[in-house]
Amino acid sequence: MSDSIPMTPQGHEALSIELRRLKTVERPDNIRAIEEARAHGDLSENAEYHAAKERQGMIDARIRDLEYKLGAAQIIDPKNAPRDRVVFGVTVLLENLDTEEEVTYQILGPEESDAKNGKISVTSPLGKALLGKKPDDDVVVQTPSGTKRFCVVEIL
Repeated sequence: MSDSIPMTPQGHEALSIELRRLKTVERPDNIRAIEEARAHGDLSENAEYHAAKERQGMIDARIRDLEYKLGAAQIIDPKNAPRDRVVFGVTVLLENLDTEEEVTYQILGPEESDAKNGKISVTSPLGKALLGKKPDDDVVVQTPSGTKRFCVVEIL
């Protein structure tokens, strides 16, 4: 599994859309910008040309990155995930044992994670610590801000 990248069908679709946009809109627009800047003459002191060339490099790097990730994607539909333990795709309700606050996270791949919106990566410290846990299990995780203790309340 180390060579595959887990993602939901929705995550795969979002990356596919971004790749299509980069190839059909962003890269052609940037090529036109390079041509326009080139037409202005001396390239050695042409800031527009250098900025467009730099942007071209970033676009091409992102295209390669997306093509790799989509090629290595292991698409996992959360609807089919078991609900007896924490696995990729499930949403889990946790209680912070230090503050007694409850928090809900969906366990997703790195490309889909967004902690502010309740989506954490399966490769994050908390994501790794939660894998395989069942309701009523305690989880201790070392984070950059210190040790955190949680109890798995429910797998939703």
